[in-house]
Amino acid sequence: MPELPEVETVRLGLDPYLTGATLSHTRLNRADLRYPFPKDFARRLDGATVLRLDRRAKYLLAHLDTQHVWVTHLGMTGRFQIDTSSEGLGAYYHQVRPGAKHLHFQTVATKPGGEPARIDFYDPRRFGFMLLMTPDELYDAKWYKSLGVEPLSDDLTPDYLLSRSNGRAANLKALLMGQAGIAGLGNIYVCEALWRARLSPDRRAGDLRAREAETLVEAIRTVLSEAVAAGGSSISDFTSAEGKAGYFQHSFCVYDREGEPCRHKDGGVIERKVHQGRSTFFCPVCQV
Repeated sequence: MPELPEVETVRLGLDPYLTGATLSHTRLNRADLRYPFPKDFARRLDGATVLRLDRRAKYLLAHLDTQHVWVTHLGMTGRFQIDTSSEGLGAYYHQVRPGAKHLHFQTVATKPGGEPARIDFYDPRRFGFMLLMTPDELYDAKWYKSLGVEPLSDDLTPDYLLSRSNGRAANLKALLMGQAGIAGLGNIYVCEALWRARLSPDRRAGDLRAREAETLVEAIRTVLSEAVAAGGSSISDFTSAEGKAGYFQHSFCVYDREGEPCRHKDGGVIERKVHQGRSTFFCPVCQV
């Protein structure tokens, strides 16, 4: 599933084409993804101008001049693709039949005085979804209000992390994966951050000390920043909106490296275990 760096990579790729652009020729090639598309979704997007494109946790938020927010979650395999070619746009404008397999949503974004760009959304497994909400509906939604702090914001501090971990019997892996504490972290980057902080995923969260919290916050920020700079991680089929694969997977230190030597060069060998149905990769020597 795309995690924060992948969703931020998509936002950065879409932003130059969407922000300030007016949407038109919106087309749905099916009635639903994980959930049904909003009622009259295509009609309500057509003519709307995107004021800004934000990200909250793993959600893309396109704020429209119609006083609505177009919300997208990529799910497991959702991806946007941009086509600015005249050939692609010509085919889009004139073909009535659906496009390529797994192409479920299409719109055209045009900036004042600029060339139109076709924005396609593919989702083979259809675990993604799109919503159209007023800002009040969005900010009052239970799932939105339950999101924790953004890990790349100033809100994530050692004191905040200690406050979330204090008295908790859950392990550190579970603490960091919980979106109510820190929003947007997923399995890959939790494994990588814990390795960089030299903390065991099995460590009881309530036992976290102040100095360790400082180290862990720094590790979280560093690994996410490096992953965004690398365009995210392409494990299976993730690509940016420009169709480019990320390359942070080449920098993994523990994730998916079971049986390989620890890069801390401590003599440890990376092991794998399962926490809450998800694979956890760690070094039993340096992560304590």
